[in-house]
Amino acid sequence: MSLLSFPATDVAAQIAHARSCSTFLPNWNGPVGKPALILIVGNGVHLRSNGINGTTTRIVTTAQADPSYVFAEGFNPFRDPDWMAARQAAFRDLTGQFYTDILDDVQMLIDRGHETIRLATDGHTIRVFARRAADYLIGGVYDVPSGLGGTFRVILKDASDTQALVQNSGNCEDFDEMLPYRVPLDALIEIDDRRAA
Repeated sequence: MSLLSFPATDVAAQIAHARSCSTFLPNWNGPVGKPALILIVGNGVHLRSNGINGTTTRIVTTAQADPSYVFAEGFNPFRDPDWMAARQAAFRDLTGQFYTDILDDVQMLIDRGHETIRLATDGHTIRVFARRAADYLIGGVYDVPSGLGGTFRVILKDASDTQALVQNSGNCEDFDEMLPYRVPLDALIEIDDRRAA
């Protein structure tokens, strides 16, 4: 999993643009009737509004970055010499447009005062990454998706900026005998958090 970081003020401008438009870029399924953010992986990695208002049609191909885009930190081809290696590490050989459904979640973080918006990607999916390792308690008890349709109860052993090392604890059958394993940090579910696994 890789993390993409964007300045929140620039992302807020993209959201405001999308919400000011009445027509939107279509996605793979056809016409779109609501504002959204699109992640573009190609000449750098950047977010943009899906809104169409006729103010710009220029693609980022010149020495000046179009203000209608916000580049991920470290992925700007006009400033970051290693942007291509970073892009390949995050997306392998995938390029193109990722139509996201993250606008409301990102707006919530902006409203809470987050200065940086972080998105997690495994090369195929894009998720809002809201928390940091310091937000979790080492030795704390959490749930994680089991991959079997439910959750495992785990104890957090260690955490990095993207991954958590967990040990099953308090589960039925022999699941607690499993060796510690890594899960994406944002897969940890607070015990009183009722979100779906």
